[in-house]
Amino acid sequence: MIQEVIIVEGKDDITRVRQALDCEVIATGGIHISPQRMKEIVEITSRRGAIILTDPDHAGGKIRAMLRRNLTCPVKEAFILRELCTAEGDVGIENASPEEIRQAIERAKPIRTEKTTHFDSAFMFRHGLTGRADSKRRREYVAKKLHMGRPNGKEFLRRLNAFAYEVDEVEKILQELDGRDE
Repeated sequence: MIQEVIIVEGKDDITRVRQALDCEVIATGGIHISPQRMKEIVEITSRRGAIILTDPDHAGGKIRAMLRRNLTCPVKEAFILRELCTAEGDVGIENASPEEIRQAIERAKPIRTEKTTHFDSAFMFRHGLTGRADSKRRREYVAKKLHMGRPNGKEFLRRLNAFAYEVDEVEKILQELDGRDE
């Protein structure tokens, strides 16, 4: 059984995650989390920690940010790529396969509590992760290899620092990409 409480958006997500794993799952009820519901989530997760698994869309990103700001426990984030949880145009964790959910939870990365800046805007520019016509493609390649979703440039940089990735680990992936492009 998973030790942490998995936080999802809605009831259908709870059902799908429980089909994949023996774990405790709670839902935010969507993007408009009431102060009472946030208090309940903080209380429920305080002793066991949390894994955030929200939909790979704008609302899911907003919910992740709200949870990161409010949770006081150790937090991990899990990601499933949009194309792996989309059915008939509907994007959501409830559409992911049980195997994709299991893998996402296994790969969940803890968020660093101390501020670090192994990565900065100069690193991003130097490695073509910003400032180039193909920067988005390069970020998506690295993000996919690191199982960190598909963030924009600013969020990509935040996740690199928040999830304790090492510079040489990211540079190795970029070298692999550059080798494929030649």
